[in-house]
Parts: sequence; structure tokens; C-alpha cells
Amino acid sequence: MSENMDSQSLLNTSNAVDTSTEDTYGVEGVYQELLSRAPENAMAPRLNAVQDALDILGAPHQAAPVIHITGTNGKTSTARMIERLLMAHDLRTGRYTSPHLSKVTERISIDGHPVSDETFVRIWQEIRPYLDIVDAQLSAAGEPRITYFEALTILAFAIFADEPVDVVVLEVGIGGVWDATNVAQAQVSIVTPISYDHTDILGQTLAEIAAEKSGIIKEHGMLISAVQDPEAAQVLLERAQAVSAGYRFEGVEFGVLDRRPGVGGQMVDIRGLADTYTDVPVPLFGEHQSQNAAVAIAAVEAFLGGTEKPLNVELIRQGWEELTSPGRLEVLKTAPTIILDAAHNPHGIRASAHAFKESFAVGSLGIVIGVLGEKDAVGIFETIREEYFDSADFQTKLYLTASDSARAIDVDTLKDMALDAGLSEFDLQTYERLDDALSAAVDQSLEHEEHASAILITGSITVIGQVRSSWLPDGEGA
Repeated sequence: MSENMDSQSLLNTSNAVDTSTEDTYGVEGVYQELLSRAPENAMAPRLNAVQDALDILGAPHQAAPVIHITGTNGKTSTARMIERLLMAHDLRTGRYTSPHLSKVTERISIDGHPVSDETFVRIWQEIRPYLDIVDAQLSAAGEPRITYFEALTILAFAIFADEPVDVVVLEVGIGGVWDATNVAQAQVSIVTPISYDHTDILGQTLAEIAAEKSGIIKEHGMLISAVQDPEAAQVLLERAQAVSAGYRFEGVEFGVLDRRPGVGGQMVDIRGLADTYTDVPVPLFGEHQSQNAAVAIAAVEAFLGGTEKPLNVELIRQGWEELTSPGRLEVLKTAPTIILDAAHNPHGIRASAHAFKESFAVGSLGIVIGVLGEKDAVGIFETIREEYFDSADFQTKLYLTASDSARAIDVDTLKDMALDAGLSEFDLQTYERLDDALSAAVDQSLEHEEHASAILITGSITVIGQVRSSWLPDGEGA
């Protein structure tokens, strides 16, 4: 088969792969096949496996221009903002983000909605035989076969080519240089705030982490960066200069001029690359989301016309009317107020805490928290102590628990970590099961009828996903 065969032709060729005998097991069957591969947190430092598979498939990753996003926090919210702005400009979008909250199809979205089950399964069945070919080649060379995340990334590119879409908004899994998504040649590369996460893979210093993430900046492309620590910013700047890419940094060439918190979100004024945009509604909570909004606007300006072509502010407002970011200070229900936030590192916890205290007036707060083993749990608890115990004007109690993930820290270990972080045993309750922790938090919240109370569920995306799956039908709104 010709390696440069048009990807659209390949994926639509009925006799390329005989799927007449394939079982019709649905999305869950595909997901189980994907899970049988090396797990998401065991991604190999390589690009050859994904590149070889995409070459065989006719280079579907080249079927549409790409906006590529890396960083430590804010990637998914920024991706969703960009997606909505592009859609407001009548562009058909493909968005690839990770991980999912309730259902694997959330990771691959077409025009703001998870890909249909039928398309997800059909394209997987079409590309699976070609992945088997690459698996065999890798095994013969002594390499691991295509991993879970690599397979999902290949599937996403194939779906986007099949649709087809006008532009792909692509979020890295981990890092940048060796991330499976980095086979794409991005027109615009975005780096959201860099902090400490996945240090076992990315490095122990901000400069090392930034070096890994800077790998998505492509020759003659454009870098759009959020405000960074100077150590990280210097690395990004040097990478952009080395590959002759343009660069724009929040706080220098663009940024938030003013923000006014309100019910359901905030109103912001943003200085973009080409113009200033005032009275823009952002229906998400927190200063960090206003900064994500500034990055998103600058990125879309860079993609559509650079510094010479302002966006239509009415299209920005229209684009963000239905903007959501599930699991990011998402109000699940009221009476009592239950809020989901997927912060899973100290930087994210701090940003979430600032947004919570600004946006929700409460007299007491119950925090239901579970953390995965590879995360900085002590750092998370130190931040919770500083933000919710040392400097908050309401009562707080922690309900320590664990999600169903095999990577979840057991509650006894989690309690020891919380105590190591300076929290008092009086402030902690432990529950083996997440639903028991949430029930206890709800019961105690209802006892405080004399003042407003809330429950914040946080610490891990797996915790948020489990709660959403239990409370919302079929991952509603994801």
C-alpha cells in the first residue's frame, strides 16, 4: 500500500478492510481492547510507533491544520474555549483531550460533542488491522506494541480525517517532546501555566519540565504562552527562537485587562494580539479561567490572521454562550451545593481554592478528596491546609477516600500524608468507598442549616469521573 495514499480515500475505501465479520460490541468493547494495551501512565518515550501507523493509514494527522496545547494546568478548559471560538467562525472542529470523565468518546469531539458511538467503533474497526501490522513490526524489533494512549491518538486522527474537520484542537497527554500527539505539525502551539507534575517523567525542575513541553513548538509556527515562571519562560523563548517560530507571552503582548466575577462566571476585558475585547462573558469561575480565556483568544487570533486581523467581539460572545468545562468547579447540584473540581496537583488546587472562595459564599465546606499514587499528595494537602484552613473564613472538614482506580492511594496512607502536611486528625474522616465519603459529607452538610454549606469533590479526575458517572446520565454535558 502506498504510504502517501490520501487519508480520506483510505478510510472510506470499503474493500481496504473486510469488517463484515467484525463483532458489533460497541464502544465498551473497543474500550476494553484499548485498555488491554500498555496503560495511559506508561507511555513510551517514542514517536515512531504512532508515526509508522499514521504513515500506513495515509497520514490522517495531516488532513487538517492543528492547534496544539501543552502545559501543567488549564489545557482542557483552554481547548474547549478555542473550540467554541473556532465554531463561532463557522469552522468544523475536532478536539482531542484527555483523560475522559465518564466515557472514552469524550476524548474525541466533533463540533463540541463527543464523537458518535457508531463512528468511534467503525473507525476503530477500520484501523485495527493496520495497528496489528505495526504491533508485529514493533515486537520483531524488540519494542512494546502500540500503547493505550498511542492507539487513542491514532484513532482520533483517523476520525478527524474521516469527518472531515477544518481544524484540530489537540491536547497533549504528558509533556510534549515524546507525547504521541507530537507527530502533528502545529500551526499554533500553546503552553498553559507550567508547574510541577509528572516529575518522574518530565524532570525535577521547571526548566526541565518546560524543555519537555517546548517540544510541541514547531518550525515557523507560533507560540502562545500563558504567564510562566521566568525559568520556564526562558526555555520556551529559546526553543521558539531556535526553530524560527513567532512567540507571544501573556502579560507582555496580551492578557486580561479587567475581570468582574458574577453569578455563573465572570465578565472580562482582554487585550489580544490584534485588538482589545471588552465585556466578554466567561461562564466559568476563577481568575485562572480568565487567563485561559486570554490565551484562547490570542491563539485563535494567531490561527486566523495573526496580529493584523482582529476577531469580531460578537462572535467571541456568541462562541462562549454555551461554553462549559465539566469537572472544573462544576456545580453538580444544589441544596446542598455539590461542586466538582478535577484539580490534581498543588498549583491546580490553589487556583481552584482562590476561585471557590471568590465565587461561593459558604459557612462550612466539606472536601471529599482522593488522590492517585503518582501525584504530590502531601503538596496537595499542604495547599488545602493553607487555602481552606489557614486563610478561609468558613469551617472545613476533609473526607478522605479513593476512586475505583488501581492507582488510587489507599485511605490509610492518604491520612498519613494529610497529617504529614500539617492537618489535624480532628479535621479528617476516612472512607474506603467514594460514595460513602460523599454520603457522609452530604449528611453533615444538611446538619448545618444555620448557614450555607457546600461540598467540594476534588483531587483526581478519576474521582470526578466516578461521581459524574453515578449522578449524571451517560456523562451528561461532558
